[in-house]
Amino acid sequence: MADAFPILISTVPDDAGKRVDQLLVAHLDISRARVQQLISEQKVLVNDAPAKASLKLRGNERITVLGSAERPPLRAMAEEIPLDIVYEDDDLAIINKAAGMMVHAGAGATEDQRNRGTLVNALLHHFSTLSAVGGEMRPGIVHRLDKETSGLIVVAKNDEAHRKLAEQFARREVKKTYIALVHGWPKKDHGTISASISRDRIRRIRMTTRGTGGRDAVSHYTVLRRLDTPFGKFALVEVKIDTGRTHQIRVHMASLGHAVVGDALYGAPREMRARRGRATDEGSALSLPRNFLHAAQLELTHPRTGKQIALQSPLPAELQAFLATIENDAASSVAPKSPGGGLSPS
Repeated sequence: MADAFPILISTVPDDAGKRVDQLLVAHLDISRARVQQLISEQKVLVNDAPAKASLKLRGNERITVLGSAERPPLRAMAEEIPLDIVYEDDDLAIINKAAGMMVHAGAGATEDQRNRGTLVNALLHHFSTLSAVGGEMRPGIVHRLDKETSGLIVVAKNDEAHRKLAEQFARREVKKTYIALVHGWPKKDHGTISASISRDRIRRIRMTTRGTGGRDAVSHYTVLRRLDTPFGKFALVEVKIDTGRTHQIRVHMASLGHAVVGDALYGAPREMRARRGRATDEGSALSLPRNFLHAAQLELTHPRTGKQIALQSPLPAELQAFLATIENDAASSVAPKSPGGGLSPS
């Protein structure tokens, strides 16, 4: 959207019958939600009168956009949201995060979308104190998981614990292991991907390994199982990461041509259909509403006692069910290896 206001748009006879919000989406290249927000703030005038989103144009109107929409403020607020707490003491807690939960307030057009339902909100309700090192919007947050990634995440309860945990992450001493299901079969059973990651200059919500000036990133993968199914070939992989860049595993696996199942942002299909001759229900469709990516193991040194903490989280029920579905009638070429065991500190 242009930075210079007001923005003046003159409609033409061909615009007759269009809704004003639809026309503005096309002209301003912003979301419909943002346009409707502009209209609700009375920053869109049609022939000098405040517009309604449902207004149908006749052609030859004068539309004026007075300014940008006011983004709702980001806030960290306590919310009574259930948490799966798998380890807790006076210094830290380790949470088994569900897919669909943002770690902290972020994107969204409305206040609810930006601020509610986050891990931080749940933490503020469950714990009396959290570290302040990360700032008021990210209390206790030492590292992050993507919204649609489930699994283990460590939280600091005080500043000293936060700083020592952050040092472990910086020194690459924290061991993080993920389980992913990817499209296709990697050429090798084991491999290391060492490719810097930067933000995509065209699609800003994506990251890429093809840009310049990115941050170094290293991922090690092992194929646990190769599956030839009615819905295509898949590989169940274990991925250990030395670094923790934004979308790292998703970007690295996609760079090999093996997008994580469910990850449409990096090329995975939104829907998979059974191939001809491979199933009695030929043409049936299968989809996964989240990414098949799970933080299954976490190993770190306790910041106060120096004791090793090692935790495991089994695949969530929805990922186990999806895997069972595609394994039915599939040919597996690698002996199964359990992806994540029970939850137990050591």
